[in-house]
Parts: sequence; C-alpha cells; structure tokens
Amino acid sequence: MSSTVPGAGNSVQSSLRSLADRARWLGPHWILLLGFAALALPTFFDLANIVWSTEDGAHGPIILASGLWLLARQSPELAKAAQSPPLWLAIGALGSALLVYLFGRLVGVIGIETGGLMLSVVALVFAFGGTPALRAAWFPLFYLAFLVPLPDTVVALLTQPMKLGISNAATQLLQAVGYPIANTGVTLQVGPYELLVAQACSGLNTVISLSAVGLLYIYLLHRTDWRYAMLLLLFVLPAAILANFVRVLLLILLTYHAGDGVAQGFLHNAAGIFTFAIALGTVFVIDHLLAPVRARWARR
Repeated sequence: MSSTVPGAGNSVQSSLRSLADRARWLGPHWILLLGFAALALPTFFDLANIVWSTEDGAHGPIILASGLWLLARQSPELAKAAQSPPLWLAIGALGSALLVYLFGRLVGVIGIETGGLMLSVVALVFAFGGTPALRAAWFPLFYLAFLVPLPDTVVALLTQPMKLGISNAATQLLQAVGYPIANTGVTLQVGPYELLVAQACSGLNTVISLSAVGLLYIYLLHRTDWRYAMLLLLFVLPAAILANFVRVLLLILLTYHAGDGVAQGFLHNAAGIFTFAIALGTVFVIDHLLAPVRARWARR
C-alpha cells in the first residue's frame, strides 16, 4: 500500500526547475565568480583582522552572512528577471569597480578596498542580468554596503556631538540623584575615578549595526508597505542613542561601586552586547506598538 501527498510532486518539480534555472543562469559566469572569490578572500581576511576584531566592526560578519543569504534567497527572482546587458557595458562596469578595488588595495585603505569590492558585486549582478537583475537585488546590495568601514575623519565628526550629548545627559541625571560626578566635555569625574566617553560609547557603532539589522527586519517583515517601513526606520537612531545612554550609565555606576578594574574588564564588553540587545528590543517594541497604524494603512 502506498500513499501520496497531493501537490508534493508538483512542489518537487517546481523546486527542481528553480534549481535548473539558477544553474543555467550562473553556468556561463563561473569564471567571473571564481575571479571575484580570489579578490574577496584577501579583503575579508583584512577586514577580519583590522575591523571585525574591534567593537566598532563586530557587526561585519553578521552583515556578510545575512547579506549572502539574502542574495541566495533572491536568486530565483534574479534568474527570472535576468536580461544580459551589452558586453561593453558589462565590461565597463566590472572594469570601473576593479579600478576602485585595486586603488584601495595599493594604497592600503581598507574602506576604499571594501567599497571597490562591493561595487564589484553590483557590477557582477549587472553583468549576469542587466538592470532588471539590479532591481530585483537592490536590497541585498544596499544591505551589503554596511560592510564598508567609514573613514576615521567621518567617524570623528559624527561621534563627537553624540559623545558630548551623552556625557552631559549622564552627568546631569546622576547629579540629580546625588552621585558625586562632573564632566568636562567627554571626560567624566565620578568619585575618585576619571572616565572617558570613547567612540564606542557614542552610539555610532550601535546606529550602524542597528540600522543594518533593523533594515533587514523591516525588509523581511514589512517590505510590501514602504510607508510603514520608513516610519519604523525613523526610530532606529533614537533607539540606538537611548541604548548607548543606558550603557554609559551602567559603566559609570559599575566604576563607582565596583572599581575601574571591574568596569573595564569583561563587563565592559558585556555592556556593549547588552546595549545592542536593548536597542534591538526597543525597535521590536515600537513595531508592536505601531501595529494599529500598520493595520490602518494596510486597510487603505
């Protein structure tokens, strides 16, 4: 006796056809994929040693893995939409991206090198399937751009106002509840201890990582409603700043009550993870609270 599940055969056939379509689409371009891998591996190795090993770039491996997953997830759409562009346009796009990559590699600037590598990904998608493929893969390509490290001058320019604002707010709050604390710019004096609100505590790192993860969350859950997606995205920056404010308060209190050695040890790194969890949880809560707005817009 045997039994069959209705529709199971059609589902298997559909999956096999999808795999066949992808294989036919990628088949002629395997040499380009191997060439890209030869460029990408040294860059990812440098990113792992220079950027991802620091607190500022810890989100890099997560973005890389989820970005590649998104591209793989979109590959059926890419295969369907693919329209080969003129050869000269494909060569021009790939050549321009490679020039940026080689320049960054030669001068030793990891940001330019990574930017050139991401442009190479865009050029490869264009070479594979033309403008329709770019439209189908726009979000994974945009999402992978978060791998590009910001220049130090830009980081310093963006973090200074955040560091000053968080330092002043933390000082005023703790003074109001009776703690012996004062600040001069981003330098805090709490009891016998002197603390410096560093770049990692400014909020920029959390803003970048939370923006990336928040965009992924919004895209996967609310991609069909762009108005609501934009509304939810507006809350990413305040959530990141609030979370870093909580982090600075925790580190100040740890230093005052347990000493500098405790605050700057394992708990300092744990506070960074806790900060990101608070920020991400805040976005989830806001999404839940805005559910009536989402439902109202969906009805319209």
